[in-house]
Amino acid sequence: MDNDKPASADLAGTLRRVIWRLMPFLLLAMMVNAIDRLNISFAKLRMVQDIALSDAAYGVGAGVFYLGYILFEIPSNLYMQRVGARATLTRIMVVWGLVTVATAFVTTPSQLIAARFFLGIAEAGFLPGVMLYLTYWFPAALRGRIVAVFLISGVCAGIVCGPLAGVIMSHLHGWWGLRDWQMLFLLTGGPAVLLGVFGWYWLDDRPGDAGWLDAAQKQAIAIALAAGPGDGPARHGGFLQALRDPRMYLAGLVYFCIYSGSNTVSYWMPTLIRGLGLEDMKSIGMVSSLPYAGAVAGMYLLGRSSDRHMERRWHLALTMATSAGSFLLLGLVQGQMLLSVLLMSVGAAAALSAVSLFWTMPPALLGPAAAAGGIAVISSMGNLAGVFSQVMVGAIKTSSGSLYLAFDVIGAVLLLGALVLLVGIPARALHERRPGGPSTRHEPAAMAGTVTVPSTQTSP
Repeated sequence: MDNDKPASADLAGTLRRVIWRLMPFLLLAMMVNAIDRLNISFAKLRMVQDIALSDAAYGVGAGVFYLGYILFEIPSNLYMQRVGARATLTRIMVVWGLVTVATAFVTTPSQLIAARFFLGIAEAGFLPGVMLYLTYWFPAALRGRIVAVFLISGVCAGIVCGPLAGVIMSHLHGWWGLRDWQMLFLLTGGPAVLLGVFGWYWLDDRPGDAGWLDAAQKQAIAIALAAGPGDGPARHGGFLQALRDPRMYLAGLVYFCIYSGSNTVSYWMPTLIRGLGLEDMKSIGMVSSLPYAGAVAGMYLLGRSSDRHMERRWHLALTMATSAGSFLLLGLVQGQMLLSVLLMSVGAAAALSAVSLFWTMPPALLGPAAAAGGIAVISSMGNLAGVFSQVMVGAIKTSSGSLYLAFDVIGAVLLLGALVLLVGIPARALHERRPGGPSTRHEPAAMAGTVTVPSTQTSP
């Protein structure tokens, strides 16, 4: 009997087993990660009075997080290849949780800026590390949906974080002698520590290390990964060779533009909503969740469409343009709450959806040897937007008293990114199949129409 046949026949079932083993943990980790980034946007509304935090200082604090992240992102991802994903992700989650808890005890803007810098160092490598980790387990034909589901969990955190922050800051002020924003940091940082410890016992570095897979299942995954498009020997031979490819830097620039939009939404939406006349923390939290709810639907539908047509560039470019148009129109409807919330929700949902679409592209530009460093380089370039956008928005808000001009700038940046994508990264670089045309990519036969993401998350 051909040893490959049982493995190939069981590929769909094997991948479902992998999904149910790994994805719930990774989805929860992403949600906690997103909450621990977003919590400061709500804490800021009270810290303004308690520690004399200005908009400019807040912008620096929000931005310096990414400086620490960038400095340690590439070393973290390269080190992950040496020590494994389990040790790396455990270390990252435990340390970022402890730093989040420590942020509850800052008393000056300078201390907050320092805490955010150390939080960036602690989190460095988490997102690119997980992106790399997913390539060890899932073939490229399924990866668009897997990445979308993973990033959707971060958007779901945006739905949860607003109401959660509103409840904590409305009802727990004074507990244990702490202010409402202190309780927010304390209660959102602790779960990361517990999750990191659990991950040490739950995760396996690669399929070959998984005791919960038998030999045939491990072989099925290995065959599917070897046959996957975009990951073969025709791609870059190594990290140093990838560094000489201008397309990697163009991809980093596109991600910079995308992240300028999604990042600004994450850190400034509660402030913008408060400027519409809402003061109650529960109401601000509820309205803040609306764009994230729209993004969940957008990320899934766009990810599914992109996978079905095996087309990435136009999906991403049009999504970025939609976000840009919404942000550019915000200034025309300022003062009108319904239209402002609608445009903000569409723009935010599109910006957040663009992030998941983008992360289906780097594996097609990079081979296995270049993936760890190359993905980290692209992510680092994008994270520069965290520094740029937050400092820029804070400075504009402080000098003009309005956020609308800042959103105009972000809209222009998103349009620039869409043009760079379409002009600088040709379709052939991604081995795409145009809708209705012949495919230059070949999905493993066992994958076609048989593997589904669990319906409790999303279902292709």
